[in-house]
Amino acid sequence: MKFKDMPYKRVEKDEVEKAFTRIMEEFKAASTGEEQFEVHKKFYKLKGDVETNITLANIRHDVDTTDTYYDGEKNYYDEIGPVINNLEIAYQKLLYESPYREYLVSKIGPVAFKSMELNFKAFDEKLIPLMQEENNLVTSYNKLIASAKIDWEGETLNLSLMTPHLTSPDRQVRIRAWDKFTAFFEENAGELDDIFDKLVKNRTAQAKELGYENYVELGYYRMNRNCYGKEEVENFRRQVKEVWVPFVEKLNERRRQRLGLSKLSFYDEKVYFKDGNPAPIGTPDEILQSGQKMYSELSGETKEFFDFMMENQLFDVLGRKTKRAGGYMTYLPNYESPFIFANFNGTSGDVDVITHECGHAFQGFVSGKDPIREHADITMETAEIHSMSMEFFTEGWMDLFFGDRKEDYIEMHLEDSAAFIPYGCMVDEFQHIVYENPDLTPDERNAAWRRLEKEYKPYLDYEDNKRFGQGGYWQRQLHIYNYPFYYIDYCLAQTCALQYKVWMDEDYQAAWNSYLKLCNLSASDFYTNMLKEVGLKAPFEDGSIKEMADKLEKKLG
Repeated sequence: MKFKDMPYKRVEKDEVEKAFTRIMEEFKAASTGEEQFEVHKKFYKLKGDVETNITLANIRHDVDTTDTYYDGEKNYYDEIGPVINNLEIAYQKLLYESPYREYLVSKIGPVAFKSMELNFKAFDEKLIPLMQEENNLVTSYNKLIASAKIDWEGETLNLSLMTPHLTSPDRQVRIRAWDKFTAFFEENAGELDDIFDKLVKNRTAQAKELGYENYVELGYYRMNRNCYGKEEVENFRRQVKEVWVPFVEKLNERRRQRLGLSKLSFYDEKVYFKDGNPAPIGTPDEILQSGQKMYSELSGETKEFFDFMMENQLFDVLGRKTKRAGGYMTYLPNYESPFIFANFNGTSGDVDVITHECGHAFQGFVSGKDPIREHADITMETAEIHSMSMEFFTEGWMDLFFGDRKEDYIEMHLEDSAAFIPYGCMVDEFQHIVYENPDLTPDERNAAWRRLEKEYKPYLDYEDNKRFGQGGYWQRQLHIYNYPFYYIDYCLAQTCALQYKVWMDEDYQAAWNSYLKLCNLSASDFYTNMLKEVGLKAPFEDGSIKEMADKLEKKLG
């Protein structure tokens, strides 16, 4: 069904509560594991109905944040979301404690039961008011960011639509654009600090209610870290500081020489060529058509996927002034349909949507055919491998998007992918500092960010930009507000994607077969087990980062 034709029906709290109660009573009355599993299929149907309608409302809110109807629906789900979560947890407890658990594990898998265990540690009914408040604060941040109206040479632009000017080949244009961009964060610093301060206090209060020292432990449970923990993440970040940061510094020196600059400023950070970054050729519709050609040639599976996306109009990618910032893939269970939301702005980021978000969507399309719905509940460090690796697997078709600048794009993409890892680790370490010290003042938080920038990005020079030079840059990273402890997943995944990059240059078909296998495995096994099964190394293993840096350095000559 085309997205525009998908009917929306509000998820009424009372009806959902009654439906959950009926299913739980049936489950308890079942006298065999087989009977309980048949009841569990009814849970799949209920969960699919609820998730489909909530997701429809969220998408329709995000495509126009000024739509009063869907704004009201978004606020409604901010309120009842924790209530539905509580009902689902109550049902999961019946599964977890079932006398026929052995049979259920054989059907659903051990990963699902480990995830349930973590859910129980992450939630209690008494948290519902705090979780509702947290949802409202997150929505406030997203609305504030979406509300940006920047006067640019007679045009009014939002933050996303400023991107082409922030990366202009003309350095003076970049400087003016960054000054305008920064001014928004300067003018709204008080409100941004206030929202974040309330979020930190709120999340800390939730953790304390559950008996944890601070939000870090609770945050890890909520991210469903089911086979590694804080120590492994710290070991990964340590290796990045020791090995990867010096490698990225070498890449930056190459870029400085290429740009012909005496030094690199933050104004130059996302600029890779003197004549400007390669930009996609063609209209947004033509970019989507090029994507369809690319995926039709990549594999039979990707052709089926992208044709389905186009036929059912499952993209909303045009940048508009009232759209929510950012981009994402989400999933509509009742239609077995991924959906891609983005803000095209005329930069190479538009093509990244056709590769990165389509990597997510392709895996969602594949896993949607699995009748065991728990297998679709992938953890984020696995999900991001699907997206970031697809960026590399599609490099052979970049001429469709960039013409004779294909090779420039491939070089830029590799350098940008490598440079991202220190930044992502910095976001993660910053969140550990913030939640381990929830009483930090805004100035102390900014000072912590600036200190981390000097460790992870020692080459960074803010010149006379006061706001970012004093540590305020983190406020533009929506994950810090919206999804605590998510960001490290990108870094872990990027190292796996870079493994695929090296592998595909040696044997493309073998690398693709491994990737396809990973997509099909979905969440049927634990992250670390799946990496081994498809021939990848876990990023936090000692020596893994050095090995990757050495291989890429050799590759780059």
